Amino acid sequence: MNKPLSASLITTDSPAASSALLRRSVRGFTPQPVADALLHDCLQEARRAPSGANLQPGYFWQVCGARREQLSSRLQQAYAAGEQEAEDYGYFPNPLPLSLRKRQVAAAQALYGALGVERGDAAGRGAQFGRNFRFFDAPVALIITIDSGFGPGGYMDLGMAIYGLMLAAQSRGLATCAIGAMASYPGLIRDALALPATQTVVCGMALGYEDTGAAVNQTLTARAEIDAYFKRLD
Repeated sequence: MNKPLSASLITTDSPAASSALLRRSVRGFTPQPVADALLHDCLQEARRAPSGANLQPGYFWQVCGARREQLSSRLQQAYAAGEQEAEDYGYFPNPLPLSLRKRQVAAAQALYGALGVERGDAAGRGAQFGRNFRFFDAPVALIITIDSGFGPGGYMDLGMAIYGLMLAAQSRGLATCAIGAMASYPGLIRDALALPATQTVVCGMALGYEDTGAAVNQTLTARAEIDAYFKRLD
């Protein structure tokens, strides 16, 4: 059973706990720019994440200006045309168990419900999903990759660094949203950004200042209760 985040859980005197409990995926941003020094501070803090043998796998590519517009345009065109690519890595279990499918559906309902998009409104859902490829118009657009030679351990380490970046941003009054949709077009992204063929496209990230008036930002997904993932073995 999923349990929504309660007000009592986000009342804490611990800054670290506050950042973790208040962090959520934000898909509406103000145009206020993020200073380079502030972004660099967040990235350097994120790199303090644990890493096996201190290998520190993964790269964060900030995409700006005309290059960003070109990338977003190509991605949106590919998505609108129904084009598909072979992804660099598998994310979802195949087949997806019903228990996980229920979580996926609940998350979608929370998002589209906040926007007033009905379940049968394919155009409305498609338009919202297409915003992934514009990085939700956030001031900072990142593409995150990893060297193709890494196995699951490298992805684990990179995932901790990605979460570290989210928490570092949250603690500085910034908001983030990881964009898994970017992994659907790895070849297009490598071509548009002239990335080496050895770079596996993991995800994107939008980063900036939250537009607190945006309806899309009212989304709050639930989390599983502790008994679903924690077991004590005596």
